[in-house]
Amino acid sequence: MGRIRYLFIFAYEQALSCIFPVAIFGALAVTKFVELPLPRYDVLLIWCLFVQVVLVKTGLETMEEVKVISWFHVIGLGLELFKVQMGSWSYPDEAFTKVWGVPLYAGFMYASVGSYVVQAWRRLDLQFMKMPNPMIAFGLGIAIYFNFFWHHVWLDFRWLLIVLIFLAFGRSVVSYRLDDRRFNMPVVLSFFLIACFIWLAENIVTFYNGWAYPNQLNGWAIVDLGKLSSWFLLVIISILLVAWHKRKLEYETT
Repeated sequence: MGRIRYLFIFAYEQALSCIFPVAIFGALAVTKFVELPLPRYDVLLIWCLFVQVVLVKTGLETMEEVKVISWFHVIGLGLELFKVQMGSWSYPDEAFTKVWGVPLYAGFMYASVGSYVVQAWRRLDLQFMKMPNPMIAFGLGIAIYFNFFWHHVWLDFRWLLIVLIFLAFGRSVVSYRLDDRRFNMPVVLSFFLIACFIWLAENIVTFYNGWAYPNQLNGWAIVDLGKLSSWFLLVIISILLVAWHKRKLEYETT
Protein backbone atom coordinates (compact mmCIF):
# COMPACT_ATOMS: atom_id res chain seq x y z
CA MET A 1 0.00 0.00 0.00
CA GLY A 2 2.90 2.36 0.73
CA ARG A 3 4.19 2.15 -2.85
CA ILE A 4 0.71 2.76 -4.25
CA ARG A 5 0.36 5.81 -2.01
CA TYR A 6 3.65 7.29 -3.24
CA LEU A 7 2.69 6.49 -6.83
CA PHE A 8 -0.58 8.36 -6.34
CA ILE A 9 1.25 11.36 -4.85
CA PHE A 10 3.71 11.33 -7.76
CA ALA A 11 0.89 11.19 -10.32
CA TYR A 12 -1.00 13.98 -8.54
CA GLU A 13 2.03 16.31 -8.46
CA GLN A 14 2.81 15.52 -12.09
CA ALA A 15 -0.80 16.30 -13.06
CA LEU A 16 -0.65 19.68 -11.30
CA SER A 17 2.64 20.45 -13.05
CA CYS A 18 1.02 19.70 -16.44
CA ILE A 19 -1.83 22.23 -16.17
CA PHE A 20 -0.46 24.45 -18.92
CA PRO A 21 0.17 21.63 -21.46
CA VAL A 22 -3.25 20.11 -20.70
CA ALA A 23 -4.91 23.51 -21.20
CA ILE A 24 -3.29 23.73 -24.65
CA PHE A 25 -4.32 20.17 -25.56
CA GLY A 26 -7.89 20.93 -24.55
CA ALA A 27 -7.96 24.12 -26.59
CA LEU A 28 -6.53 22.33 -29.63
CA ALA A 29 -9.27 19.70 -29.39
CA VAL A 30 -12.10 22.20 -28.94
CA THR A 31 -10.95 24.63 -31.64
CA LYS A 32 -10.64 21.86 -34.20
CA PHE A 33 -14.37 21.09 -34.04
CA VAL A 34 -15.97 24.38 -32.94
CA GLU A 35 -16.72 27.23 -35.34
CA LEU A 36 -14.78 30.33 -34.26
CA PRO A 37 -15.13 34.08 -34.97
CA LEU A 38 -11.35 34.36 -35.45
CA PRO A 39 -8.76 32.15 -37.13
CA ARG A 40 -8.01 29.14 -34.98
CA TYR A 41 -4.35 29.92 -34.27
CA ASP A 42 -5.28 33.44 -33.16
CA VAL A 43 -7.83 32.02 -30.71
CA LEU A 44 -5.18 29.65 -29.39
CA LEU A 45 -2.82 32.58 -28.79
CA ILE A 46 -5.50 34.45 -26.83
CA TRP A 47 -6.26 31.30 -24.83
CA CYS A 48 -2.59 30.72 -23.99
CA LEU A 49 -2.20 34.30 -22.78
CA PHE A 50 -5.32 33.89 -20.64
CA VAL A 51 -4.04 30.63 -19.12
CA GLN A 52 -0.68 32.21 -18.32
CA VAL A 53 -2.39 35.08 -16.49
CA VAL A 54 -4.63 32.67 -14.56
CA LEU A 55 -1.65 30.55 -13.49
CA VAL A 56 0.06 33.62 -12.04
CA LYS A 57 -3.06 35.09 -10.43
CA THR A 58 -3.92 31.80 -8.73
CA GLY A 59 -0.36 31.34 -7.47
CA LEU A 60 0.20 28.14 -9.45
CA GLU A 61 3.14 29.94 -11.05
CA THR A 62 5.25 32.75 -9.66
CA MET A 63 6.50 35.75 -11.61
CA GLU A 64 10.05 34.44 -11.18
CA GLU A 65 8.97 31.23 -12.87
CA VAL A 66 7.32 33.22 -15.68
CA LYS A 67 10.65 34.97 -16.27
CA VAL A 68 12.45 31.71 -16.95
CA ILE A 69 9.50 30.38 -18.97
CA SER A 70 9.81 33.44 -21.22
CA TRP A 71 13.19 32.09 -22.33
CA PHE A 72 11.38 29.03 -23.66
CA HIS A 73 9.30 31.38 -25.84
CA VAL A 74 12.42 33.01 -27.27
CA ILE A 75 14.35 29.80 -27.87
CA GLY A 76 11.29 27.94 -29.12
CA LEU A 77 10.19 30.63 -31.58
CA GLY A 78 13.74 30.94 -32.91
CA LEU A 79 13.76 27.21 -33.58
CA GLU A 80 10.26 27.30 -35.09
CA LEU A 81 11.03 30.13 -37.51
CA PHE A 82 14.04 28.26 -38.86
CA LYS A 83 12.50 24.78 -38.97
CA VAL A 84 9.32 25.91 -40.74
CA GLN A 85 11.38 27.70 -43.39
CA MET A 86 13.41 24.50 -43.86
CA GLY A 87 10.21 22.45 -44.31
CA SER A 88 10.67 20.29 -41.21
CA TRP A 89 7.02 20.91 -40.31
CA SER A 90 4.31 23.46 -41.05
CA TYR A 91 1.24 25.17 -39.65
CA PRO A 92 -1.48 24.56 -42.25
CA ASP A 93 -4.16 26.90 -40.87
CA GLU A 94 -4.31 30.64 -41.57
CA ALA A 95 -3.87 33.28 -38.85
CA PHE A 96 -3.40 37.01 -38.40
CA THR A 97 -0.67 36.32 -35.84
CA LYS A 98 1.54 34.30 -38.18
CA VAL A 99 5.13 35.42 -38.73
CA TRP A 100 7.04 33.71 -41.58
CA GLY A 101 4.65 30.79 -41.41
CA VAL A 102 4.79 30.42 -37.62
CA PRO A 103 1.78 31.38 -35.46
CA LEU A 104 2.81 33.15 -32.26
CA TYR A 105 0.93 30.65 -30.13
CA ALA A 106 3.69 28.16 -31.02
CA GLY A 107 5.98 29.78 -28.47
CA PHE A 108 3.55 28.80 -25.75
CA MET A 109 3.95 25.12 -26.59
CA TYR A 110 7.61 25.43 -25.65
CA ALA A 111 6.63 27.59 -22.69
CA SER A 112 4.26 24.85 -21.51
CA VAL A 113 7.24 22.48 -21.36
CA GLY A 114 9.06 25.13 -19.33
CA SER A 115 6.01 25.49 -17.10
CA TYR A 116 6.02 21.75 -16.45
CA VAL A 117 9.74 21.74 -15.59
CA VAL A 118 9.63 24.69 -13.17
CA GLN A 119 6.48 23.47 -11.44
CA ALA A 120 7.72 19.89 -11.13
CA TRP A 121 11.04 21.23 -9.82
CA ARG A 122 9.24 23.15 -7.08
CA ARG A 123 6.53 20.62 -6.23
CA LEU A 124 8.89 17.65 -6.05
CA ASP A 125 11.74 19.65 -4.49
CA LEU A 126 14.24 18.41 -7.09
CA GLN A 127 17.88 18.14 -6.09
CA PHE A 128 20.63 17.14 -8.52
CA MET A 129 23.75 15.28 -7.40
CA LYS A 130 27.02 14.35 -9.10
CA MET A 131 26.30 16.74 -11.94
CA PRO A 132 29.04 17.62 -14.46
CA ASN A 133 30.94 20.87 -14.31
CA PRO A 134 28.57 23.74 -15.27
CA MET A 135 30.85 24.74 -18.15
CA ILE A 136 30.59 21.22 -19.61
CA ALA A 137 26.82 21.00 -19.03
CA PHE A 138 26.01 24.38 -20.53
CA GLY A 139 28.53 23.87 -23.34
CA LEU A 140 26.62 20.72 -24.26
CA GLY A 141 23.33 22.63 -24.06
CA ILE A 142 24.60 25.27 -26.51
CA ALA A 143 25.95 22.58 -28.85
CA ILE A 144 22.59 20.76 -28.77
CA TYR A 145 20.66 23.90 -29.69
CA PHE A 146 23.17 24.80 -32.39
CA ASN A 147 22.90 21.31 -33.90
CA PHE A 148 19.15 21.73 -34.44
CA PHE A 149 20.13 24.35 -37.03
CA TRP A 150 23.49 23.02 -38.19
CA HIS A 151 22.31 19.59 -39.33
CA HIS A 152 20.33 21.25 -42.13
CA VAL A 153 23.58 22.74 -43.47
CA TRP A 154 26.06 19.91 -42.99
CA LEU A 155 26.23 16.91 -40.63
CA ASP A 156 23.84 15.88 -37.85
CA PHE A 157 25.84 15.44 -34.64
CA ARG A 158 22.90 14.35 -32.47
CA TRP A 159 24.21 10.83 -31.84
CA LEU A 160 27.64 12.16 -30.92
CA LEU A 161 25.93 14.62 -28.57
CA ILE A 162 23.89 11.81 -27.00
CA VAL A 163 27.10 9.84 -26.36
CA LEU A 164 28.64 12.93 -24.75
CA ILE A 165 25.51 13.35 -22.62
CA PHE A 166 25.86 9.80 -21.29
CA LEU A 167 29.52 10.47 -20.54
CA ALA A 168 28.81 13.78 -18.80
CA PHE A 169 25.58 12.88 -16.97
CA GLY A 170 26.06 9.12 -16.59
CA ARG A 171 26.73 9.36 -12.84
CA SER A 172 24.25 12.17 -12.18
CA VAL A 173 21.22 11.53 -9.97
CA VAL A 174 18.05 13.56 -9.39
CA SER A 175 16.43 13.33 -5.97
CA TYR A 176 12.73 14.15 -5.57
CA ARG A 177 10.44 14.31 -2.55
CA LEU A 178 7.06 12.64 -2.23
CA ASP A 179 5.43 13.65 1.05
CA ASP A 180 7.82 12.45 3.81
CA ARG A 181 10.26 10.46 1.67
CA ARG A 182 12.88 11.14 -0.97
CA PHE A 183 13.52 8.99 -4.03
CA ASN A 184 16.41 8.92 -6.49
CA MET A 185 16.51 8.44 -10.24
CA PRO A 186 19.37 8.56 -12.79
CA VAL A 187 19.27 11.95 -14.50
CA VAL A 188 19.62 10.45 -17.99
CA LEU A 189 16.59 8.22 -17.31
CA SER A 190 14.57 11.26 -16.23
CA PHE A 191 15.54 13.01 -19.49
CA PHE A 192 14.32 10.02 -21.48
CA LEU A 193 11.03 9.64 -19.58
CA ILE A 194 10.17 13.32 -20.07
CA ALA A 195 11.07 12.99 -23.78
CA CYS A 196 8.66 10.03 -24.06
CA PHE A 197 5.92 12.11 -22.44
CA ILE A 198 6.53 14.99 -24.87
CA TRP A 199 6.53 12.58 -27.84
CA LEU A 200 3.12 11.27 -26.76
CA ALA A 201 1.92 14.86 -26.35
CA GLU A 202 3.26 15.68 -29.81
CA ASN A 203 1.09 12.93 -31.28
CA ILE A 204 -1.95 14.53 -29.62
CA VAL A 205 -1.04 18.01 -30.89
CA THR A 206 -0.48 16.87 -34.47
CA PHE A 207 -3.70 14.83 -34.38
CA TYR A 208 -5.55 18.07 -33.63
CA ASN A 209 -3.59 19.89 -36.36
CA GLY A 210 -1.55 22.04 -33.99
CA TRP A 211 1.17 21.61 -36.59
CA ALA A 212 1.92 18.97 -39.21
CA TYR A 213 4.96 17.08 -40.38
CA PRO A 214 5.33 16.54 -44.14
CA ASN A 215 3.98 12.97 -43.90
CA GLN A 216 0.88 14.23 -42.05
CA LEU A 217 -0.33 16.79 -44.60
CA ASN A 218 -2.59 14.28 -46.35
CA GLY A 219 -3.85 12.70 -43.14
CA TRP A 220 -2.63 12.15 -39.60
CA ALA A 221 0.08 9.56 -38.96
CA ILE A 222 1.92 8.66 -35.79
CA VAL A 223 4.99 10.81 -35.16
CA ASP A 224 8.22 9.07 -36.11
CA LEU A 225 9.87 7.43 -33.10
CA GLY A 226 13.09 9.03 -34.27
CA LYS A 227 11.72 12.31 -32.90
CA LEU A 228 12.38 10.90 -29.41
CA SER A 229 16.06 11.73 -29.86
CA SER A 230 15.19 15.35 -30.67
CA TRP A 231 12.95 15.65 -27.62
CA PHE A 232 15.60 13.95 -25.46
CA LEU A 233 18.05 16.65 -26.49
CA LEU A 234 15.50 19.44 -26.10
CA VAL A 235 14.61 18.26 -22.57
CA ILE A 236 18.26 18.69 -21.59
CA ILE A 237 18.19 22.30 -22.80
CA SER A 238 14.98 22.82 -20.78
CA ILE A 239 16.47 21.40 -17.58
CA LEU A 240 19.66 23.43 -18.02
CA LEU A 241 17.68 26.65 -18.56
CA VAL A 242 15.81 26.16 -15.30
CA ALA A 243 19.00 25.07 -13.52
CA TRP A 244 20.76 28.24 -14.72
CA HIS A 245 17.88 30.34 -13.38
CA LYS A 246 17.95 28.53 -10.03
CA ARG A 247 21.70 29.06 -9.67
CA LYS A 248 21.27 32.72 -10.61
CA LEU A 249 18.61 33.18 -7.92
CA GLU A 250 20.79 31.42 -5.34
CA TYR A 251 23.71 33.70 -6.23
CA GLU A 252 21.57 36.83 -5.98
CA THR A 253 20.24 35.88 -2.54
CA THR A 254 23.65 35.09 -0.96
